[in-house]
Amino acid sequence: MQIQDKFDQIMAKNNSLVCVGLDSDLNKLPEHLKNSENPQFEFNKAIIDATHDLVCAYKPNSAFYEASGPKGIEQLKMTCDYIKETYPEIPIILDAKRADIGNTNEGYVIYAYDYLGVDVITLHPYLGSEAIKPFLERLDKAAIILCRTSNPGAGEFQDLVSDGQKLYQIVAKKVVNDWNKNGNCFLVVGATYPEELADVRKMAGDMIFLVPGIGAQGGDIEKTVKAGLNSKKAGMIINSSRGIIFASSGEDFAEKAREETNKLKIEINKYRN
Repeated sequence: MQIQDKFDQIMAKNNSLVCVGLDSDLNKLPEHLKNSENPQFEFNKAIIDATHDLVCAYKPNSAFYEASGPKGIEQLKMTCDYIKETYPEIPIILDAKRADIGNTNEGYVIYAYDYLGVDVITLHPYLGSEAIKPFLERLDKAAIILCRTSNPGAGEFQDLVSDGQKLYQIVAKKVVNDWNKNGNCFLVVGATYPEELADVRKMAGDMIFLVPGIGAQGGDIEKTVKAGLNSKKAGMIINSSRGIIFASSGEDFAEKAREETNKLKIEINKYRN
């Protein structure tokens, strides 16, 4: 199965463009879980079980697990294994922003795709196609290339102009025209920049976008959806992390996460027609 097909199918099945970011900061977990043997995994499992019919993907950010050392990496793997075994139709995105050269890169490929078994990984384009190619050679996997990110300082480099084009536009065109030969490239385009999102959509056709910046970062849902939909009224993985998983710090955290996920799904779908 082509990886874009996997996303198209789950988006249709759950009628959802919502991605729940599993940024499971150990310090922010509910108190009753902190003494568990595997608190990050137990937290993630409850969130996943509560939201699996409302999402199109899960996106653990590697940093929150790496910060806990070997125990954190173990819980990240447990989380990925649980999703693959229990809800195999839901793609897993590893937010790690990797890309290097030579044997270092091969290590990242093996870690993400073979050890963790994720479907997709986020990559930065700064080292060029040499750093991206090993990921794209896995035809059943996808790479999401940073293009126009959602952070306030994104324009420091991404808006620099060369030959009349901004850097993010050059990246988008390079990914669409040169790197996507196997149909397994996606782009990161932030919700906090809807005009740029619309600009990249014009260049990218029906390519899938990972869209961070909704929720805590303040992205406008209506502007984001209208700017980013593809011809299938889909093509967007709209991520929310803190606004969903930390909606409650009590024992009802999973229930509250479901409520927030459903609210976001309904709000997004209002603007898909």
